[in-house]
Amino acid sequence: METKRTLFLIEVAIFTALALVLDVIPFLSFKVWAQGGSVSFAMIPIFIVAFRWGVKGGLLSGFLYGILQIAIGEAWIMHPAQGALDYPVAFTVLGLAGLFAPAVQAAIKRGNTGRFIGFVAIGVLIGIILRFVAHYLAGVIFFESLIDGMNIWMYSLVYNGSYLLPSFIINVVAVSLLFYKRPKLIVSGK
Repeated sequence: METKRTLFLIEVAIFTALALVLDVIPFLSFKVWAQGGSVSFAMIPIFIVAFRWGVKGGLLSGFLYGILQIAIGEAWIMHPAQGALDYPVAFTVLGLAGLFAPAVQAAIKRGNTGRFIGFVAIGVLIGIILRFVAHYLAGVIFFESLIDGMNIWMYSLVYNGSYLLPSFIINVVAVSLLFYKRPKLIVSGK
């Protein structure tokens, strides 16, 4: 039992660090949005942890990733509540993809590729929708003063959707391909 707990903590730490590295390497992260947000590969390790270890691992990895972004100065914070929504909250909720970990693991063990890709897509979609909600609320509540005369509800929708939609596609493809090519990655260590 202690070995399993140690492995869990080590994997969360390694995959969280990998998420941060993927976010800060310039050619792996497209940061062209003025108030933060990017299309990057950084969520992939968080989703891997979520599908390997379930909700607990995913939530912990996402939370730590959000805190690390603040700690290294990558965060764009105007207000403490906005900072909480845009970083710890937005990345923690990605871990809820882990709700589908048992279904993804069972589908992989059975060799049912279509089913496992479907569950990966649903898990990633739920995580990214919840991340979107956190960023959307932060945008509506805290960024109205930055966009003179525009409808803040529409602005936040388009702004946050413009990088999270491509991120969803990248994450579903990458995580599905990774587990398809290396199915033992999702079940080893458990």
